[in-house]
Amino acid sequence: MSKRILMLVGDFVEDYECMVPLQILQMTGHDIDVVCPDKQPGDHVVTAIHDFEGQQTYSEKRGHNFPVTAAFDAAKAADYDALVIPGGRSPEYLQLDERVLSLVREFFAADKPVAATCHGPMILAAAGVVGGRSCQAYPSVRPQLEQAGATWSAPSEGLDSVHVDGNLVSAPAWPANPAWMREFLKVLG
Repeated sequence: MSKRILMLVGDFVEDYECMVPLQILQMTGHDIDVVCPDKQPGDHVVTAIHDFEGQQTYSEKRGHNFPVTAAFDAAKAADYDALVIPGGRSPEYLQLDERVLSLVREFFAADKPVAATCHGPMILAAAGVVGGRSCQAYPSVRPQLEQAGATWSAPSEGLDSVHVDGNLVSAPAWPANPAWMREFLKVLG
């Protein structure tokens, strides 16, 4: 049965963490609306490609133009079955937008499935929805999640693991996309 899913993005969202889940969810028959605060359908966000090339942290390159397909201001959790929050750079500033935090809180209040990866859980911490929950994220997000009351579930060394806590499906980075989306689809039903 097709579900209606909201994907929350912003400029410099991680390319593989928005494009690959979008395609997986579309391929499995779901309808996805992509929203970004202050952008309208027909606009786009610029993605960032993060790669693991042997340095102490990931490298960053400009990615693609990723289309926004719905108006953020019209998005309400009541109209969707689930929420997807990719990582990248965009969560750094999206977590400062009270409209974003309010929307995320709506999904958690309704106990709807939420998939968050990489830096995406920064938004969950800022929204105050991870207290008493366990989750994964990119390792540098660990202090913020723990300060928000979450229990850290250490990701695998290859950053390809996934963690499920009720309606929350979290992962550390794009290498986890197959596991992340597989578990999200199970939670989605």
